[in-house]
Amino acid sequence: MDSSVYEAHGPTDFHAAYDKVLAQWPADTRQGTVATDFGSTRVNSCGPGDGPPLVLLPGGRATSASWFANAAALSRVFRVHAVDLIGDAGRSVPNPSRPVRTVADLAAWLDAVLDGLGIGRAALAGHSYGGWIALHYALHAPGRVTRLALLDPTQCFAGYRAGYLLHALPMVLRPTARRIRAFLEWETGGVPPAAWLRLQETTAGFPTARPVTGPRPSAAALRSLRTRVLLLVAANSRTHDPLHVAARAAELLQDVETHVLPEVSHHALPYTNPTATNRRLLEFLGG
Repeated sequence: MDSSVYEAHGPTDFHAAYDKVLAQWPADTRQGTVATDFGSTRVNSCGPGDGPPLVLLPGGRATSASWFANAAALSRVFRVHAVDLIGDAGRSVPNPSRPVRTVADLAAWLDAVLDGLGIGRAALAGHSYGGWIALHYALHAPGRVTRLALLDPTQCFAGYRAGYLLHALPMVLRPTARRIRAFLEWETGGVPPAAWLRLQETTAGFPTARPVTGPRPSAAALRSLRTRVLLLVAANSRTHDPLHVAARAAELLQDVETHVLPEVSHHALPYTNPTATNRRLLEFLGG
C-alpha cells in the first residue's frame, strides 16, 4: 500500500491495530486472499473446515476484524469467512485498472470471492453498509444465499437521519483520527472498546475508493425476495429511525424475522451484548 496516502497514521499503525483486534478472534483463524478481477480480497476464516459456510461483510471502514465479538460463537458451528471489502479500509488490495463502480460490480466481486473460496451456497450476514451489499447480493444471486442476516443495515429500508449526516460530514470530508473518534463516541453514546476504536482511527488516511452507493432496493425487488431474512435493528441507532426500518422491512419482505435490540447503537451493534446477538444469529442460521 502506498504510504503517501496516509495522513494521521501510516500503514504500520493500521496493520498493528488490525492485528490487535484480530488477535481477539479464535486461535484457529487463518488469513487468506482471493484473487478477483477487481483485486485481491483478504478473508479471515475460522471454524470447522467441513462446517456450513457463513460469509460476514463488515460496515464501511470497519474491516473484517470488527466481527471480533462474534467469530468465536459463530465458528463453533460454521466455517466463518469474514471479508475485507474491496476498495475499503482493510487488507484487500483493489485493482486500479478495474475499480468497483456499480452495484453490479460489487455483485460480480462477491461472486468471484465465493468462487475462490470454493463456496456454491452460503449464509450471508452484513452489518451497516455490509448489510446493504449483502441484501443487493441476495437479490442478484438468490440461489447462492441460503439465509440472510442484516445487522442494522443502512439504505435498505430507510434513509439516513439528517442529524447523523451532519455529524458525519466533517469525518467524510476530511477524515482524521480525532474526527473519527468524536463521531463514533457520539453515535455509540459512550467509549467503544479501545482496540476497536484505535483501528477505526488508523483508517483516517486510508486509500479507499469512493464507496459504491445508490438508491435503496426497489419495493418490487424486495417483495420478490424469497430468501429468509433476519433483521437485527439497533434501538439506539442514530443512523436512521429503527422503528421505521423494522416496519418497512415487515411490509416489503415475504419472510423476515425482526428483533429490535435494546440499548444498542448502530456502530456498536456487533460487539454490544454479543451473547444475545450471537444467539439470535445462531438460532436463525440453523446453529
